[in-house]
Amino acid sequence: MTAASAVSVRLVSVERNRWQSVPSLLFSTRRWTWKQRTMKYSASTGQNITKVLIANRGEIACRVIRTARKMGVQSVAVYSEADKNALHVDMADEAYCIGPAPSQQSYLSMEKIIQVAKISAAQAIHPGYGFLSENMEFAELCKQEGIIFIGPPSAAIRDMGIKSTSKAIMAAAGVPVVEGYHGEDQADQCLKQHAARIGYPVMIKAVRGGGGKGMRIARSEQEFQEQLESARREAKKSFNDDAMLIEKFVDTPRHVEVQVFGDHHGNAVYLFERDCSVQRRHQKIIEEAPGPGIEPEVRKKLGEAAVRAAKAVNYVGAGTVEFIMDSKHNFYFMEMNTRLQVEHPVTEMITGTDLVEWQLRVAAGEKIPLSQEEIPLQGHAFEARIYAEDPNNNFMPGAGPLMHLSTPQADLSTRIETGVRQGDEVSVYYDPMIAKLVVWAADRQAALTKLRYSLRQYNIVGLHTNIDFLLSLAGHPEFEAGNVHTDFIPQHREELLPSRKAFNKELLCRAALGLILKEKAMSEVFKTQTQDRYSPFASSSGRRLNSYYTRNLTLRDGKNNVAIAVTYHHDGSYSMQIEDKIFQVRGYLSTEEDCTYLKCSVNGAASKTKLIILENTIHLFSMEGSIQIDISVPKYLSSVSSEGTQGGTVAPMTGTIEKVFVKAGDRVKAGDSLMVMIAMKMEHTIKAPKDGTVKKVFYKEGSQANRHAPLVEFEEEESERRDAE
Repeated sequence: MTAASAVSVRLVSVERNRWQSVPSLLFSTRRWTWKQRTMKYSASTGQNITKVLIANRGEIACRVIRTARKMGVQSVAVYSEADKNALHVDMADEAYCIGPAPSQQSYLSMEKIIQVAKISAAQAIHPGYGFLSENMEFAELCKQEGIIFIGPPSAAIRDMGIKSTSKAIMAAAGVPVVEGYHGEDQADQCLKQHAARIGYPVMIKAVRGGGGKGMRIARSEQEFQEQLESARREAKKSFNDDAMLIEKFVDTPRHVEVQVFGDHHGNAVYLFERDCSVQRRHQKIIEEAPGPGIEPEVRKKLGEAAVRAAKAVNYVGAGTVEFIMDSKHNFYFMEMNTRLQVEHPVTEMITGTDLVEWQLRVAAGEKIPLSQEEIPLQGHAFEARIYAEDPNNNFMPGAGPLMHLSTPQADLSTRIETGVRQGDEVSVYYDPMIAKLVVWAADRQAALTKLRYSLRQYNIVGLHTNIDFLLSLAGHPEFEAGNVHTDFIPQHREELLPSRKAFNKELLCRAALGLILKEKAMSEVFKTQTQDRYSPFASSSGRRLNSYYTRNLTLRDGKNNVAIAVTYHHDGSYSMQIEDKIFQVRGYLSTEEDCTYLKCSVNGAASKTKLIILENTIHLFSMEGSIQIDISVPKYLSSVSSEGTQGGTVAPMTGTIEKVFVKAGDRVKAGDSLMVMIAMKMEHTIKAPKDGTVKKVFYKEGSQANRHAPLVEFEEEESERRDAE
């Protein structure tokens, strides 16, 4: 394959003014900043870094591009066919298409990325996180091709990426480790025996892994085999290696990690710790730095242990040493991520550093600019990951268009790390993270207040997000007190995800008024665009010369229709009757920064709410949170229900059928596994909703199923036929 056939080039002229809404990595004058200067000679490779290729996509690619631009270093982007209109492609100085949407054929193709580096004359490759960032073979290939890999040596990736090896190295370096089995014998029976020896519950983890992939908890011997097989499948898919290790599962631990940095001159420092305990599906959702309640002496011990870990493998560049911490602040080495972490901005905020700039300079042979004693620790920072997912449906990842997107104002203490804009689509092929909201303040309470305020200003329409869940989480008394651990969400699920209550009638009145005023505004636009602009048939104001006009509206509160009788008054106000209660309503629409706001009063109580009406849904955003109220659609216009097929199962989202466990004629019980889907880089097990006999399986292994497509159909039972008759 020639270089020309492998990749296609797209030269991008960077329009600087377009990205003013994307916050620069600016830090206030109270913090230390690295003096701007030209990249130095690379002591390790004999090259200058004047052009860097970013072997990644989304927000991390944009993040690296911004720092490269600040330093005067040219940036080269790569993109799949699905990402041809992505933000990182537009931001880069050059961009090259490297293949179809599936990451195995694009972002994970080492050969194509190396070809692009050669074509573009990039001296270095920044891998970001995920994809090839912790791939030993890729780091080694870069070295062989004379390209600087902005990361640690391949030997360090190997030693720390294979968990069984890393545990032995850490123990030898005097870093505390958790009891477990890290041996080469991977027979099911051997792993099961060691699990019994260690004692349940145990953690089953991929030897080469990260990000919660290939990791399962087995709480008893009965569920060990199923969890082992599931972890292996996911590990094989994510890392092309299904080797497992077994560790004692520490109940309700904290996940505390330390940012470390090493250089080619043997120096290593730590930049304090981050607490990443609050997780779902073993994946982080909110992070903070420094860790709440951690005393200075414990902080020092954590940092020193992390530096010992880094020096034990001659580490270079940015890395994270992850520990689990018990209730008494004893900590144990878990793993080392040999790359830049998703949550690195909170460390930057409390230390006033730019870790990507550090990466570029250290990769070029420079020393770490600060000694351990010179690294400042100032204030407190939070990062909230905003995902396309449905917290009320077990955090099921989603995909779709960002029909409306507005964010808080970025400033020196607020960062919006994102790779998408309004109108972009969250792709089914990649991680569903939309953005990272990062805030800083002088202390934890002030930072938490700022986080909650900023989350209320993050408004998205077009798909489910976790923003309201993050608000609920950030406002929970135990979280506010800093009492965090990895079981925080399961423990407080009922408070964090309460059963939905009916909307209060005042909210329904607001929604009805918004709909009426929006219709009126559209009518005015229509009149100005028609010849007969004064025709009475062009008006929807409801005004009558000698009588009041009453209109019946129907809105949906969840699955229930709510009838609202709206009476129009001559002074522009309205009376709205819901059941036996009447409300006096008045208000108007205003436009601020391209957004429509509803300013109204209901029985004298005034409010200001952002109003968006799309696809028969009224979206209201305020400092109280967000709500969605559907506009009732006549039955003859409504689409077929997407809840599922009668007597079967449907795909929860678009994905690939990885495994099929049943065939026509099989008898199954409720809860039995029917098939496994891979979607949004995750494994989803489809289970039988009831006892029955399989009538038809609609998909084979390897085929793709769209969201809500029927997967398995069951035969109708005799009792069901009798009930139907």
